[in-house]
Amino acid sequence: MKIVIDRYIPFLEGVFDAFAEVVRLAPEAITAAAVRDADVLIVRTRTRCDAALLEGSRVRFIATATIGYDHIDTDYCRSHGIGWTACPGCNAQAVCDYVEEALRWCGDAMQAKFRTVGIVGVGHVGKLVAAMAERNGLQVVCHDPLRRDAGFVHSALEEVAQCDVITFHTPLTRQGESEYPTYHLCDADFLSRCKPEALIINAARGGVVDEAALVRSLHPCVIDCWEGEPKISTELLLSSNTLLASYHIAGYSARGKWNASRMCAQAVYQWAGITASPSIPPLGLPQGDSGEGWLQRVSDQLKSNPAGFEMLRKNYSLR
Repeated sequence: MKIVIDRYIPFLEGVFDAFAEVVRLAPEAITAAAVRDADVLIVRTRTRCDAALLEGSRVRFIATATIGYDHIDTDYCRSHGIGWTACPGCNAQAVCDYVEEALRWCGDAMQAKFRTVGIVGVGHVGKLVAAMAERNGLQVVCHDPLRRDAGFVHSALEEVAQCDVITFHTPLTRQGESEYPTYHLCDADFLSRCKPEALIINAARGGVVDEAALVRSLHPCVIDCWEGEPKISTELLLSSNTLLASYHIAGYSARGKWNASRMCAQAVYQWAGITASPSIPPLGLPQGDSGEGWLQRVSDQLKSNPAGFEMLRKNYSLR
C-alpha cells in the first residue's frame, strides 16, 4: 500500500510505516503523476481532489485533515469507488477561541459594547461560539435550517441581520448541492438588512461571503477565510473596514491539528481493515503566539505582505 501525505500535516510520522510506503509531499507536488500509484491520500484544502488529480490513479481512499471538504469532488469519488472522510469538529475550539479574540479586540477598537451575536451555522463550531458568547453576556441568535431540531431556537436570517455581530460557521455549498446553499449567503441583499455598524466575521469558508459586496457595504469585518485563496482580495484586505485579517488559520491550534491527524489515521486504519489503533505522537506544548493581541499581530503580518498569504500560512506556528 502507498500513502501520499501533505507534508504540512503534523503528528503522522511513523504512524503507517508498518504496513505502507509513505510519501510526504508539499501540496503543490501532489499531482496526478505523484498519486497515480497511490492507494490513499491524506490532504488539506490546498489539494483539489477531482478528476484532474485522480483519473487513471489507483487511489481508493482520501482523508482530509480539515472540517471542510469542498476541495473533494464527492460526486466523482462516489462514481469511481473512492471513499473519503473529513474531520468534523477537530478544530472547533480553536475557531471559537479565534472568534472570542476577535470580539474582544474589535469591541475595544470600535469602542462598542456588543449586545447581540448572530451565529449562522450551529454545528461543532457554532455551538461552542454560542456557549462562549453567552458566557460573555451576549444574547445569541442562531440560524441553521439543517439543524433546526438540534436543541436550539432557530431564527430567520432577517433576525440574525439585526445583531451587533454576525459570525459565519457553515460549510460551503452551492445551488444543487444542498437544500440551503451557503455560497454568497452573506451577499449585498443580506448586508443591506444589517445594521451599518454590524461586525461581520467569516471564519467558515471563503465563498460564504461575497467579498465585493462586503467591500461596498463598508461594514466592519474580520476575515480569516477568503475567496480565491491564496490569491486574496487586496481591496478587502486593505480596506479600512477590515479590522482584522488572517491567512486561514482560525482553526490552526496544536490541539486541533493533533485531533485532525488522529481522526485521519483512525479512518485509514479502518479503511485498510487494521484492527489495531494508530499510535499518534503525543501532542506536546504549543509553540505559537497566543498571548494578548495575537490576532492583531497576525493581521499586521498579512496586511503588510498580502502576496505572502501562503508562505505565512505554511509557516504559522501552532498556538
